[in-house]
Amino acid sequence: MTYTTQELLEILDRELRAAWRGERVVLSSAERLDDPVVAKALGSAKLSKVFAVQDFRDQIHHYQREHNVSGLIWQTCRFGGRSQQFPELHPQLAAIPQDKDTLIAAKAGVIAFWRAAIPGLQLWRPGPPPIALTHETVETLIATTEWAELAATRDELYLSLCWGNPKECHYDWARPESGCERIIAAIAEPSAIKV
Repeated sequence: MTYTTQELLEILDRELRAAWRGERVVLSSAERLDDPVVAKALGSAKLSKVFAVQDFRDQIHHYQREHNVSGLIWQTCRFGGRSQQFPELHPQLAAIPQDKDTLIAAKAGVIAFWRAAIPGLQLWRPGPPPIALTHETVETLIATTEWAELAATRDELYLSLCWGNPKECHYDWARPESGCERIIAAIAEPSAIKV
């Protein structure tokens, strides 16, 4: 029997709790950190916990690839009386090749939800200060990215337009091979919430 994505998440959660309770020990943890000052500052007990979790997560990722178990979970975004389900890579899991295909296939539904939800709202690129965008600019971005993700508050809708490696796309260091363009739809200038 192969474990499901949900079962792997439950196993990871149990192992994380056990590691932080000190029930998982990695004896060579101090030797695995190249910086002796940081190793000494953290102490062997904390390092052992960190490396125990990291080692177990690596085993889970290997299991996913070996048994073709998806790293995607399904999220529901609710905004303006509408809701939309979409896949998203769980931060503790790895993406298998089929996961990217699933993300790409869900883009049309996410974008349809976005377009239906934003009439009357202004579009912004986050940043200090936020930069106003035209609908045409956002449509150009939509056309050039591979998949999309959503998030919402009561008053703002967030669209992430992603490409490249699903595990790396949310990190600025992964650009230009992977990345996400973030767009905020709000009545006026967006709040200071970091997306």
